[in-house]
Amino acid sequence: MNLEELLNQVPEYAKDLKLNMGGVMRQTELTPQQAWGTAIACAVAARNPQLLESILAEARALLTEQAIFAARAAAAVMGMNNIFYRFRHLSTNPKYGAMPARLRMQVIGRHGSDPVDFELWCLAVSAINGCSVCVDAHENVLREKGVTEETVLAAVRIASTIHALAAVLDTAR
Repeated sequence: MNLEELLNQVPEYAKDLKLNMGGVMRQTELTPQQAWGTAIACAVAARNPQLLESILAEARALLTEQAIFAARAAAAVMGMNNIFYRFRHLSTNPKYGAMPARLRMQVIGRHGSDPVDFELWCLAVSAINGCSVCVDAHENVLREKGVTEETVLAAVRIASTIHALAAVLDTAR
């Protein structure tokens, strides 16, 4: 099912989400690759297969397979890292902060896509997963690379809309 058909199934009480989805995917602060890669990564993080497949169907016309791989990889590695680093942040035991993660994260350096885009995707997924440590880390890297706050917030708008859509679609079944 394409994205428009899926959005037409959104209940009336969530009409704002449907309208926002159209708007957030056309934000001028993001390139098409940044926007659609963010959408893919966030749909993976939001765990709604129907939403993910609809987004992928549309994104395939705009993104390379490598960019799609990288967006999915961002969601996968952040799914792991967000839990690990959020735990270390939430725990009051300082020993955890000094211990090595001992988790493989090679895809961060070997995703094969634009590094700024990958950082945006990691940031958006970290926002969904509520990891302040990862949000700060990826936002700092983006700012160091010259990305504006407007661009960062545009990616987070996509994350918030997709996360809410996934919840509505999950409960409307």
